[in-house]
Amino acid sequence: MSGIAGWIDHERDLRREQPTLRAMTAALAQRGPDGERLWVTEHAALGTRWSDAAGTGAPAQPWVLQDAGRTVLAAAVTGVLYDTGDLCRALGVSATATQAELVGRAWLRWGERFAEHLDGAFAVAIWSEQRRELVLARDRLGNQPLYYHPFGAGVLFGSERKAILAHPAVEPVVDADGLRELFSYAGTAGHGILKGFHQVPPGHVLRFTEGRRSSYRYWQLTAEEHTDDRATTIARIRELLGDSVRRTLGTGAVPGILLSGGIDSSAVTALAHQALAERGGGPVRTFTVSFGSAEEFKQDEIWGSPDAPFVQSVVRHLGTEHTDLVLNTADIIDPAVRGAVLRAKDVPSPLGNMNTSLHLLCGAVREHVGSVLLGEIADAVFGGFAWVHNKELVEAPTLPWVAMARFGGGKHGLGGDLLAPDLLGKLDLNGYCADAYAGSMAEVPRLDGESGQTLRMREITYFHLTRWLETLLSHDESLASAVGLGTRMPYCDWRLVNYAYNVPWELKSFDGREKSLLRAAVADLLPDDVVNRAKSPYPVTQDPAYGRALCARMEALLADPTAPATPLADTAGVRALIDDPSVLDSGMRAWVARANVEMLLGLNDWLRRYGVKVEL
Repeated sequence: MSGIAGWIDHERDLRREQPTLRAMTAALAQRGPDGERLWVTEHAALGTRWSDAAGTGAPAQPWVLQDAGRTVLAAAVTGVLYDTGDLCRALGVSATATQAELVGRAWLRWGERFAEHLDGAFAVAIWSEQRRELVLARDRLGNQPLYYHPFGAGVLFGSERKAILAHPAVEPVVDADGLRELFSYAGTAGHGILKGFHQVPPGHVLRFTEGRRSSYRYWQLTAEEHTDDRATTIARIRELLGDSVRRTLGTGAVPGILLSGGIDSSAVTALAHQALAERGGGPVRTFTVSFGSAEEFKQDEIWGSPDAPFVQSVVRHLGTEHTDLVLNTADIIDPAVRGAVLRAKDVPSPLGNMNTSLHLLCGAVREHVGSVLLGEIADAVFGGFAWVHNKELVEAPTLPWVAMARFGGGKHGLGGDLLAPDLLGKLDLNGYCADAYAGSMAEVPRLDGESGQTLRMREITYFHLTRWLETLLSHDESLASAVGLGTRMPYCDWRLVNYAYNVPWELKSFDGREKSLLRAAVADLLPDDVVNRAKSPYPVTQDPAYGRALCARMEALLADPTAPATPLADTAGVRALIDDPSVLDSGMRAWVARANVEMLLGLNDWLRRYGVKVEL
């Protein structure tokens, strides 16, 4: 756990700006509650926060290299690098070298290709005093966030938007394009939502010199012919995932695991259990969130089964040390919790109680462990999303999740149905989604001669592994970081991702079920009921009181003449929902309707708490 913030200015003496720089760094305190350091030269400043959750005496950052009393460079990194032993040997440095030192020396050795030699989930900032150059880089899949904002004769940057917003000269403004991105969940690489804000795209190295920015893409998905038969493919998936789990476990304090009882997190739990047993450690610590008891669960077209019985099956089978967190409506509608979620993410989100419940779960987990393994992105890698198995949605000429929202009654993007008609006319959310779809279609790496279902499923997978991940990974990382919990995601291993990307669809779903390959790869490690469990997404509350509580908040919004979102809302549509909130209870229509409500309420809180100016 760590955070970085900084300011480069080629015309200003930043040694006189330390109060501002300290405010930027302090804005990331939740990411690094155990230490802070500010390094400043005339034209460059780099602030860091760090956590010693593992209890190993985490070294201070940034790492600064000097030669004959003169600064050569300073480097800082967030996240975690795996297999650092190989990197130490390649660079000829001690095995005790810090991650920041390895990053800095890798830059000196390999230049802008340095990130190709880094393996892990990371975001990097390097200042070269000799070249007067800032280097920002992000890992291949985008596990770690890193934002920047061109400013004056330089650039501001930070692990979260709030670090940049802490600069007194930065005004938070959202324009039409930012609203389009918010209300489509498009996950456009490099988009920062706020005007003037950008994010380093996954797999990229950016270089900033005086008056110039250059970009080098060091990794991307590639299309390769898949020649392995089924048995070999299954064995290879097992090998790649097992290796990734071992790397993400690390050699320090053992992370916990968020266990849902689905095949994704259960596979990670089983492989972690196996890896720990091989080195004489264990047991695995697992954590689960739920709403009420399994008996209260109501099956619908999205959520097919309660998690609890399957979680207990895994716990019994592997002998994990398990903790349950059971939430109720009051927990997840609590204004304080919703405010904490907004501060964690810095922008509104359509995910509602998925946000608040995950935030509360991460807080509970942090009391026991410093980091956690997640089963995220397995759906993107292996084809587990519900919309992948619906022919109508697969063929829709828009982003798959937007097609899913339309299938559930949505009309405008994802979460935009309660915006005022004139605003919707200006934004044209569906047009924006269609343009995003077309842009991704033009990028898809494909093989010559591919056609039909094989090509189409490659295209859909590409949308998931690029655009969907850009929102999903930040969702998990930001909510966990807000309580000082580190996240590690074994399915994000780039070797596994690219291998699976090239497996033909008929092999990925060889037995007619979602994620056939993953099930087969770990079938010997898990109970049969878990291996055969049909996909059921992250749990949400089915309590009608949650919908009524959302409506009460919307009613308060309409009654507040100072509410900044009221002029942007479809008042008639909001009142119709307040009069009949039953659509918010459960199922597909509730998923869509809740997204609409959550986005309107979140927009209002965001505009007010962050002082965001709307510029249309």
